[in-house]
Amino acid sequence: MTEVEETAVRTAAPAAPRGLSPTRRSRRPVDVAELVTRARDGDARAVARLISLVEDASPALREVAAALAPHTGHAQVLGLTGSPGVGKSTTTTALVRAFRQAGKRVGVLAVDPSSPFSGGALLGDRVRMQDHAGDSGVYIRSMASRGHLGGLAWATPQAMRVLDAAGCDVVLVETVGVGQSELEIASLADTTLVLVAPGMGDGIQAAKAGILEVADVFVVNKADRDGADQTVRDLRYMLSLGGRHSEAGAWRPPIVKTIAARETGNGIDEVLEKVEAHREWLESSGEGHRRRSERAAREIEAIALATLRERIGDVHGSAALGSLADTVVAGGTDPYTAADQLVEQL
Repeated sequence: MTEVEETAVRTAAPAAPRGLSPTRRSRRPVDVAELVTRARDGDARAVARLISLVEDASPALREVAAALAPHTGHAQVLGLTGSPGVGKSTTTTALVRAFRQAGKRVGVLAVDPSSPFSGGALLGDRVRMQDHAGDSGVYIRSMASRGHLGGLAWATPQAMRVLDAAGCDVVLVETVGVGQSELEIASLADTTLVLVAPGMGDGIQAAKAGILEVADVFVVNKADRDGADQTVRDLRYMLSLGGRHSEAGAWRPPIVKTIAARETGNGIDEVLEKVEAHREWLESSGEGHRRRSERAAREIEAIALATLRERIGDVHGSAALGSLADTVVAGGTDPYTAADQLVEQL
């Protein structure tokens, strides 16, 4: 079985628990140090195994995170989001091609919708990106969203760390699609590309729901279609209405027209120019450090909350909780005081 096939099989497997608690499935012993060493040497199987450990919330997860930490912080993270059908996967493929021509190693995390029956990803992105499957300088991983809101999989932040530690210069993260609850990519990416396409009736309506606030670069894909210029004008008008981008010293998102499906990838070079300009602005303004610090803070908070949920789960149905509940029913205390007492017992 090839590495691509092996990874696809794992990704399509039934969903792992959504929290960070270890799974109960039996696993062979894991030599984390060896896996990290092999991953840094470019071993795709080691990278795949590390990401699988993350997705499965393995008992070795904390050891994996500790081993990766000294080798992270170098990759540029680009997020791609947009409504289904705007060409996210095609644009991702074109960007990978351009980065590889520039000699950069690229990692791709493509988050696919989960099947409501098996919990696995549909693997559509892996099928669409086969052009790069044989390139040792590209690592592509489809991840199941597994019911997680925000357009990403819950394991995405740690999977990004794996690719970063494995020597990827650029990590592309493609979301499921855009809705008002699917804007989490903005908190993970250094630069967020929002894709829209002409002829999609709800394209600008989606922008009103919050896309304008998360975009660092707008990409009007399928620009050979009728209505592309009107889409650009609509975006410019909406940007003129205000928002965080209108503040003094703020980055104003450029709008680039592309035809990513063409072999030449029309407009992709200009997208890369705007991404590079945004990277330089992040460094000069200090916004890049602020974003990464905020990203780490949210990740720490998520882990801490997951740990608290596990502990609360341990007391569910316990004698202490039952006693407090009886006291509240009897009027001896209020639910807030009882909750404080319960937390103290954790």
